[in-house]
Amino acid sequence: FWQVEPLLETLGIRILARITGDARYREIATAHRARANMVVCSQAQITLARKMNETYGIPFYEGSFYGISDTSETLRNISRLLIERGAPDELMERTEALIFAEEAKAWNAIEQFRSRLAGKRVLLYTGGVKSWSVISALQEVGMTVIGTSVRKSTDGDKERVKEIMGEEAKMFDAIPPKEMYRMLKDGEADIMLSGGRTQFVALKAKVPWLDVNQERHHAYAGYDGMVELVRQLDREINSPMWAEVRRPAPWE
Repeated sequence: FWQVEPLLETLGIRILARITGDARYREIATAHRARANMVVCSQAQITLARKMNETYGIPFYEGSFYGISDTSETLRNISRLLIERGAPDELMERTEALIFAEEAKAWNAIEQFRSRLAGKRVLLYTGGVKSWSVISALQEVGMTVIGTSVRKSTDGDKERVKEIMGEEAKMFDAIPPKEMYRMLKDGEADIMLSGGRTQFVALKAKVPWLDVNQERHHAYAGYDGMVELVRQLDREINSPMWAEVRRPAPWE
């Protein structure tokens, strides 16, 4: 969240605690002093958020920092919760001004890639909050998600997938490697977004692959993160390497 924190700091919002897998004791011990909570992963943290609401009266919002629209909506909801807890009303005006400036900057940076990515089909094989949050980001640049994995996703996550993709959305708990290979080899998707364990299925099918799991080498949160995600998608899909590896070998 290092990409998002400067946005909040610009608005005068202080991050009191980050309860992640590598959270520090000091942050957890003082988290009950927060005026509002944001939940990023329902599977891991929704129970904690509810308990803090019951015990300390801290309201929470479940949101995402993937994609331009979701980032803007999350900033609005954080500001709204803080205003309800006593922050000045003009916080929302400052939030809207920040959103206007950051969205314009992000769209300007993305514009050069949109025509190269529009219509490209994506197989999203991740889970949890990314089962729906990444979809919005991909759709914003005109890409089509043919299906998404809902491993480690809550019922709420699955409902959000349906809201974004429609009632006929293809959701998978797990795809056997053989079936995943067939889908990619038959050209059902132009790229697969997943974790490192399934990258070799995509590479064997000679289909571009991009890491979107925790171990990834690039940060995709916030406005700058969306620009980086689009840049990496373009590099993977439109790399001249794929024409070479798909060409029959000389001895064939």
